[in-house]
Amino acid sequence: MVAPFVSAVLAATLALPASPALAQRNDQGEARKEMRAGNVLSLRQIEGRVLPTMPGSEYLGPAYDSTAMAYRLKFIKDGRVTYVDVDARTGRVLGVSR
Repeated sequence: MVAPFVSAVLAATLALPASPALAQRNDQGEARKEMRAGNVLSLRQIEGRVLPTMPGSEYLGPAYDSTAMAYRLKFIKDGRVTYVDVDARTGRVLGVSR
């Protein structure tokens, strides 16, 4: 009786998607790999272009989307969060969302 229950729990656990933290770590590794290969700009280069365009905002940090090959930089100003999406290959700002 215990074995079917354990098997069901194990199967359900394996069917769950990977945690967001794990996905983010994988994307960070992918960003480093792409940068070393010369396919994308470094995060420092991206930040050097975007941070000066956000005066008065506090920079909260980046996220990298390996599928889109884009960085999302997160800022806060006066309690409002702003995301700046940047093409990692060119450094071009793709969009700003509040």
